[in-house]
Amino acid sequence: MAETTLRLFFALWPDPASRAAIADLAVQVAAESRGRAVASDNVHLTLAFLGAQRASSVPELRALASAIQAAPFQLSLDEIGCFRKAGIAWLGATSVPSEVIALQANLAQSLAGIGIVLEARPFSPHLTLARRVAVALRRRLARPILWSVSSFALVASDLDRERARYKLLDEWHAGRSS
Repeated sequence: MAETTLRLFFALWPDPASRAAIADLAVQVAAESRGRAVASDNVHLTLAFLGAQRASSVPELRALASAIQAAPFQLSLDEIGCFRKAGIAWLGATSVPSEVIALQANLAQSLAGIGIVLEARPFSPHLTLARRVAVALRRRLARPILWSVSSFALVASDLDRERARYKLLDEWHAGRSS
């Protein structure tokens, strides 16, 4: 019998106020770009996409994440752009805090230590706002969305014909496991 696999990633998961603000913006951007807004409960910033992993690896991933010290930081989301080939409109920060870069690098190094090597392309912190966009957008927000980040999460995704469904498996707050 084949072992169950899960499609996993580590992410920054917004607090309810930040999530609501980002979800509202996603609806606006989807209308402007003639795309499809990301569901509000799916809003996140991916730190490390692991792809299909054995379900039995989750305890090891939890232990790995528990050992990572993450400092809280403020993320000022102020830039909208598009990945044209992928048809994705995104929200990012013109000034990326060093804490998010350090957290992602620590995760990547720790994952490599257990044989999970991430994509070679540089980390580009962003949140997907809309998919299947027909009109590319690029602009700065007049009023940034301020997100106080104090945790990161291990998330499982389940893809179906309608949309991705995400489930938080665990969350770590400013250097301690919850």
